[in-house]
Amino acid sequence: MPDSEAVSGFAPDWPLPPGVSAWITTRSGGCSEIPYSSNNLALHVGDNKVAVQQNRQTLLRRLPDVRAIQWLNQTHSNQVVEAVGSSVIVNADAVFSKEPGLACSVMTADCLPVLIAAKDGSQVAAVHAGWRGLAAGIVQNTLAQFSSDVTVYLGPAIGPQQFEVGPDVRQAFDWASDDCFQPGRGDRLMANIYQLARETLMAAGVNEIHGGEYCTVTDAERFYSYRREGQTGRMASLIWINR
Repeated sequence: MPDSEAVSGFAPDWPLPPGVSAWITTRSGGCSEIPYSSNNLALHVGDNKVAVQQNRQTLLRRLPDVRAIQWLNQTHSNQVVEAVGSSVIVNADAVFSKEPGLACSVMTADCLPVLIAAKDGSQVAAVHAGWRGLAAGIVQNTLAQFSSDVTVYLGPAIGPQQFEVGPDVRQAFDWASDDCFQPGRGDRLMANIYQLARETLMAAGVNEIHGGEYCTVTDAERFYSYRREGQTGRMASLIWINR
């Protein structure tokens, strides 16, 4: 893996299968200007497209064993696609691959990135899991693409002390335990998107779950946060099979 001197980001603290790598970018180290400063990787947020493409190209050049990154047009759906490795950007909120050198990627700025690897190293996937996607089954739909046991990493997302939601969100997760929601102001609730994902994964039979310790809202130095800033950039969470 590259170090943080070469690429702005970090390798998840996650015991991956041999031959599989993952990387999560941070907001610094790119060429985007305020309010996207500086390593914005999203084309849909109003940033200068030339700067975004330069940030993407810099990321690709500096990741070993990656020949292409599959970017998505994310819509908070439950749609899963297979990476194709071309310049085509498809509408989906999860992507999987069995092809070495083809990185699966999702972009976030408070929503939960979920990285998945088959324990035998034969397949990987990246999931954009906001609360709507989680409620609609995006995680289950992605797991359905795997035929073997998996290991999962929950990347940087809005923390449980910052994610204020309405009763409609609690109703959307009527199956979830009370650990996922704490009382807030009035009828508002504080949702724990990490715990919602864990309970979703455990219900699907996944017993190896890592990560879930960050808060994009409170860690302004490292992470973009839509809830904190409104107009802002996006980080990328990537996973791939080495070439």
